[in-house]
Amino acid sequence: MTQSAPQPRLGLVCITVSKDVRYRALTRKRLLEHSEDGQRRVLEDIYRDNIQTLVNALRYCEREGIALYRMPSSIFPFSDTPFGLEILQQFKETLGRSGRRAIERGIRLVMHPDQFVVLSSDSDDVVANSVKILQMHADIMDLLDQPRSPWALLEIHGGKSDREDKLVARIAELPDAIRCRIGLENDEYAYSADEIHAVCVRAGVPMVFDAHHHIVHEKLDSYEHPSVAEMVARARATWPDPAHQLVHISNGREGFNDRQHSDLIATMPSSYLAAPYIEIEAKLKEEAIRGLDGWCARVAPA
Repeated sequence: MTQSAPQPRLGLVCITVSKDVRYRALTRKRLLEHSEDGQRRVLEDIYRDNIQTLVNALRYCEREGIALYRMPSSIFPFSDTPFGLEILQQFKETLGRSGRRAIERGIRLVMHPDQFVVLSSDSDDVVANSVKILQMHADIMDLLDQPRSPWALLEIHGGKSDREDKLVARIAELPDAIRCRIGLENDEYAYSADEIHAVCVRAGVPMVFDAHHHIVHEKLDSYEHPSVAEMVARARATWPDPAHQLVHISNGREGFNDRQHSDLIATMPSSYLAAPYIEIEAKLKEEAIRGLDGWCARVAPA
């Protein structure tokens, strides 16, 4: 009897629609209202609470059978500063224990730094700030005792268009803790799937294929367009371990080619049956994941 291929594992993005997973935030204005000792106490309190929320998120994923969790980019506010990082490092033992538990339970942790990360920018200041933000994410992964590999992926977009050479060169210059984890995702405007794939091959980093960005960029009318399956396969070849390939899915809110994300996932590419991990980028988070129960059978060829 032929053994069937393993089903793709679905990923939760940051929070739940329910109140099960909710993190505390902090503005710079609020932080600066306090003395230095007060700022330390505020950050310690928020970091402690958000670590507990992360633990709760991992328990939630384990309970729901969710095998990938994208942590919020802002999970530990101001840890991109020496002051914040020094405070966060006080929780190293707890963070390491939580990260190892995730690995033991088969829950993969990834992060998606925000839109301010633009390695291809023409501004040296923007590039320096981008590296600073990426270093914060790498520090968090290190404190969580996650491997320095694309398993603990830091997903970013290509940034400023027509800057492929700059992007490749700046990736090569990144500190090891970042470079070994970084992956690039295609988008609707600046970098098509073909273009970001070429950058990934040159830079030696994995490609995160987003089918919805692809159909919007190429103005396609179906996820079954041959280029979707082609890009899933080409992207897989950029991963050091193809079993760790990660793709994204969302549907258009008002129409198939609407770049805004819908609440649920009504349409899934059949080629995603071959994707080991799929991040579900729908507004209703865990409800969208539950709505995909049995989708493999629905899209599998007869």
